[in-house]
Amino acid sequence: MKAVVMAGGFGTRIQPLTNSIPKPMLPIMNRPMMEHTIVSLRDLGIKEFIVLLYFKPEIIKDYFKDGSAWGINITYVVPDDDYGTAGAVKRAQEHIGNENFIIISGDLVTDFDFQAIFDYHTSKNSKLTITLTSVENPLEFGVVIANNEGKIEKFLEKPSWGEVFSDTINTGIYIIEPEILDYIPNNENFDFAKDLFPMLMRKGIDLMAGYAQGYWRDVGNPESYRDVYDDILSGKIKLHLGGEAIKYPDGVLIVEEDNNIDESVEIIGIVVIGNNVTIKKGVKLNNVVIGDNVSIGGSSKVCNSVIWNDVEIGKNAKLDGCVICNNNKIGKNVTAKSGLILAEGCEIGELVTVEKDVTIWPDKVIEDAAIVSRSVILGSKYKNSIFENGLVIGKSNVELSCEMATKLAEAFGAQLPVGSTVLVSRDSAKSSRMLKRAFLGGLLSSGMDVIDYGSIPSAVMRCSLSYHDKYSAGVHFNQKLDDPTSSVITFYNHEALRINNDVAKKVEKAFFKETFRRVDYSRIGQIYLSDHTKEYIGYKKGMEELLQSHMFKCLNCRIAVDMMHGVASEVFPDILNEMGVDNIMFNAHPDDQRLENINTLTKRSYEDMSAVITALDLDAGFMIYPHGQRLDILCDKGILLSKQASLFVVLTLLNMEAKSKEMVKRVFLPTWAADFVRFDHLKIEHGEYANFKSEQMKQYDLVTTGEGNFAFTEFSTHRDSMYATLKILEMLVSHRVKLSELIDALPRFYYHSFHVECTQSKKGKMMRMFLEDAKGKKSSTLDGVKIWLDKQDWILMIPDQYSDRLNLYIQAKNESNGELIRQTYTAKIEEWMHS
Repeated sequence: MKAVVMAGGFGTRIQPLTNSIPKPMLPIMNRPMMEHTIVSLRDLGIKEFIVLLYFKPEIIKDYFKDGSAWGINITYVVPDDDYGTAGAVKRAQEHIGNENFIIISGDLVTDFDFQAIFDYHTSKNSKLTITLTSVENPLEFGVVIANNEGKIEKFLEKPSWGEVFSDTINTGIYIIEPEILDYIPNNENFDFAKDLFPMLMRKGIDLMAGYAQGYWRDVGNPESYRDVYDDILSGKIKLHLGGEAIKYPDGVLIVEEDNNIDESVEIIGIVVIGNNVTIKKGVKLNNVVIGDNVSIGGSSKVCNSVIWNDVEIGKNAKLDGCVICNNNKIGKNVTAKSGLILAEGCEIGELVTVEKDVTIWPDKVIEDAAIVSRSVILGSKYKNSIFENGLVIGKSNVELSCEMATKLAEAFGAQLPVGSTVLVSRDSAKSSRMLKRAFLGGLLSSGMDVIDYGSIPSAVMRCSLSYHDKYSAGVHFNQKLDDPTSSVITFYNHEALRINNDVAKKVEKAFFKETFRRVDYSRIGQIYLSDHTKEYIGYKKGMEELLQSHMFKCLNCRIAVDMMHGVASEVFPDILNEMGVDNIMFNAHPDDQRLENINTLTKRSYEDMSAVITALDLDAGFMIYPHGQRLDILCDKGILLSKQASLFVVLTLLNMEAKSKEMVKRVFLPTWAADFVRFDHLKIEHGEYANFKSEQMKQYDLVTTGEGNFAFTEFSTHRDSMYATLKILEMLVSHRVKLSELIDALPRFYYHSFHVECTQSKKGKMMRMFLEDAKGKKSSTLDGVKIWLDKQDWILMIPDQYSDRLNLYIQAKNESNGELIRQTYTAKIEEWMHS
């Protein structure tokens, strides 16, 4: 028998615990929830596991790898879309083969006797057995009725109390014979309970009910997560806890090695402690589970709580009924009453009191002596900033709620004169539509007129904004590419550039102090709707005037373009066709579901494009990322260019163009961009890539980050992957070169970027130590600290403005030099951290 583990859910209801990890990886007794299930099945003899992933798949893969550490073999399947529960299993059919198999969720906790379930399935000669159990509250589950022979007669999914006909529910644990998979259609959204089970019953195939005795809990929200621990520590469920059990007068301590626990520590009930834990004198622990790398200061009292990894708790803290996630720092004399959920990356000051049932979302700073009486989400007065480089990012409908969006709009509108006109646009995501509508009300309240573009590429909106003096600002809403549960709001000034830090701080001040400008009823703003026609015509015309479009029509140049389901698909295919660019188009329609897993989409897009380019001998391929800013390039051999290779290609082409016109073109690159190659006809400047004004940008012919974003200022001062595609193509055609030829000419050198975790409090020290290390060497403090170790070998360190980490960049003439620099400075930083 094989096991299929469903581990692809987003964990939306259990946020913020799943802020950076998928729900199956939530720790239960210092082990991922999914690990307990896998170990239980392995102990019964199952060695082949198929794990179905979707949300943050790399985290699960990195932990379990191939399964050999557990004596099993794991095959991972990552669907490219949301195919429903049964549809996802269908995608794994080739791995399942001709054996029967068990399906189980990776985000439940149970001590069911799986052997009894297997035996029942065999004894009934069943094709599909559904494991049932009784629960006190069946409203969140599928209620099931079976007859005396065990044959299921009736289902009801998530009933109301008025519809409840039983407390026996579907646990989501199924034993299935392989032929059942033939009833599931390919590449369709198909659910077990809603679609497959009713179909099988209509076809006369008996579904058998296997009643299970024991503990079962679907860990669906923070309260149920906390309840699981209460049940484990009170003995309702037996889990293998590992470690050494040490008996105390009033409890048991289960502890791993390498810990520093003072002999005066009082243990009551069951206390589980991981590795590298320090617990100081006079601490009292009562029913507590502590992860790795945790320190608890003297005289603290912690009871009925769960503490994850990398947590520092000051002395004399009093924590009751808390869930403390990773990477948190809690100051001295902090009191947290029952029900605190402290998400990752927070810093709680000294003498803070947290009232009952408060949730503090990630990366918050609570000042000393604060009294926190309500949950702290994005936009709370306890957060030190809202904006990140002109962006506001947060969990959709949680951190970024409608209330938050309206208040942001009021704060932003208060910075503009009454009667100003603001352009507002969005992508096709439902969350973007919801937040944009709430935002519009706030703008109208502050006396702004609004042109509502609806769903339109941000590049087109910014083009309109920069071309018309009558528009004062722009705002764009989109779903976050690498996290579909989050939204991004981007604020632009009248030049179509992101608002600078000064403006962002003014908006934040108005937001926190609620100094809004609510105008008289007669001056409330109006909304003007746009159907995009005028904007698209102006956008196309601007391109045609700049580019030698006739060249595309008369030359045999063929490309592939992948729109990646972005809203740019509404305009760019038409532009290509009208300009006579012979193209093969991929994914030129909006599809929010496919955008939920950008890594899978990108991988598949690259593979498809590569195959078509090589098979049809195309000249190039361009992948337009959904928000119309980032561009990936494939050469005529179907090879995806790295970011550095793409930058080199564009600079080489621009150098050819400058040479042909007997001129020098100016280019701006950030300090972290590679500068290994010199170009005779380009004047390249490196500097801090922040707070630009349009006038500054127009001094350059190209402004780019070297990360797939190109702003050719002849057209616009903002990044635009659509214009960049045509400009690159024009230069290729004009100079009659192939991308592969340019790549072959690229000199080989080492370039690597990475980051090191570093708390806010230590960033200043790290910069000082790095600068001291630069003494006697050529260095620069233009943006971070850059040290040249040789003529072309350098390392740059820039503290991340918004995250607890240091960003490092290394360039060297060869890999051995580069790796030596990386190892040397990684070791130095580690030493400085602990000095």
